[in-house]
Amino acid sequence: MPMAVMAVGFDQRAVQAAQEPSMRVLLSQAPLVRLRADGEQPFLVRGLGRGDQRMRSMDVSLRAGRLLISGQTSNGSDLQLSARSAIEVNSNDPRGVWLGSRRYRGRLQFLVRAGQVQVVNHLGIETYLASVVGSEMPHKWPLPALQAQAVAARTYALRQRGKAGDFDVKATVSSQVYRGVESETPSTIEAVESTRSLVLVHAGRLINAVFHSSSGGATEPSGEVWRNQLPYLVSVADHDQHSPVHRWNKRFNDDELRGLFRETGGVKSLQVLKTSSTGRVRTARVQGPRGSLVLTGRELRKRLGLKSTMVQFELINGSSASSATSAQRARQSVPQASTQAAPPLIGLWQDSASGLATPARPSARLASLLPPPPLPPLNQSAFNQPRPGFRVGEMVLEARGQGFGHGVGMSQWGAHGLALQGADFRQILLHYYRGAEIRPYRSSDDPAVALRLRSESAWWG
Repeated sequence: MPMAVMAVGFDQRAVQAAQEPSMRVLLSQAPLVRLRADGEQPFLVRGLGRGDQRMRSMDVSLRAGRLLISGQTSNGSDLQLSARSAIEVNSNDPRGVWLGSRRYRGRLQFLVRAGQVQVVNHLGIETYLASVVGSEMPHKWPLPALQAQAVAARTYALRQRGKAGDFDVKATVSSQVYRGVESETPSTIEAVESTRSLVLVHAGRLINAVFHSSSGGATEPSGEVWRNQLPYLVSVADHDQHSPVHRWNKRFNDDELRGLFRETGGVKSLQVLKTSSTGRVRTARVQGPRGSLVLTGRELRKRLGLKSTMVQFELINGSSASSATSAQRARQSVPQASTQAAPPLIGLWQDSASGLATPARPSARLASLLPPPPLPPLNQSAFNQPRPGFRVGEMVLEARGQGFGHGVGMSQWGAHGLALQGADFRQILLHYYRGAEIRPYRSSDDPAVALRLRSESAWWG
């Protein structure tokens, strides 16, 4: 009887893996790619034109528009072959295959694209997420925060499927960070498995579950950063006051400003023209010796390398802290962040098993999860610390900011703060994605897999 139970359990896991949606992740696009097995177990290369080859190591480059493969086979002999446009690498080794300095599970596809070798990792979404959660959040964070990250990342990834041709997402911050086997830990695996197949939906569709590091006190409505205002991406009070990037500052001397603003010959003044409802810079005018330049908040952030657009500017004397009068002028010319309190945490969600609305149980813990009080004005003395390297009498542009990232959707440090207060992953997600529903993924959510998934319940587990 135990043997029969084990067999049934194994069969169920096999069916789950077979019906689990697969992700195509762009890992690399370079002139030369190096691959090697982890240990003695070789990997299988298909598409070489001379049958499948078992190899221990392999370099892939381009010659005359074809893939050039050179390496060592499983029996120790050297091999050099070419392929027209694509090869695939598979391995049964649970440790994965080394691609450069990282290991990856699943199938690796090598393609010729734009005069370079493109590598795309094909693997099940749950395996992919175990690495994403560990790449996007410290694995030692509380489990509810990791679970919230898993559900948001799953929703985001499934929404991207089939949109970009050869791949669905990139392995970088352009999509969401994926670092392969090394970012998988017992805690990230638990976060993924305990939320298996759960996604966020609104009006029957997967939401755009964007997230960022830290908002600096209040998240940003999507319509004030991007083109569309989505009903579930509104401004809410954040719980990121303990974030190391909740408050920050950065200073620029004359030489740096002349290099950054060549059109104006430097900066004599920087005036914020328009801010968002939370105080983030929408547009600003830079005035220099050679003229003026108007930039959007995103353009200004990129040019100055700032952590966010929730920022104030002031020209100060590089040899000392700013005077009270100049600080007062800065506060008058640059609007402060909005102090309007956002709604409290939601206490109602859609139960993922039955789909019925189930009110949250009254709890003393929930009573403490109210929005934080409005942020106090920036403490000038906390930012104006003398910085070595500035000449006496030199005017310095100081940027004093809050938060890290675009500020839309879930704040990762805010999720950490809510988890420390006792919130579970559902409360965290429904605080940041207002009006969304948490439920198991359905084949109808994604037309790309609607015809392939015959049974939803197998993947749900």
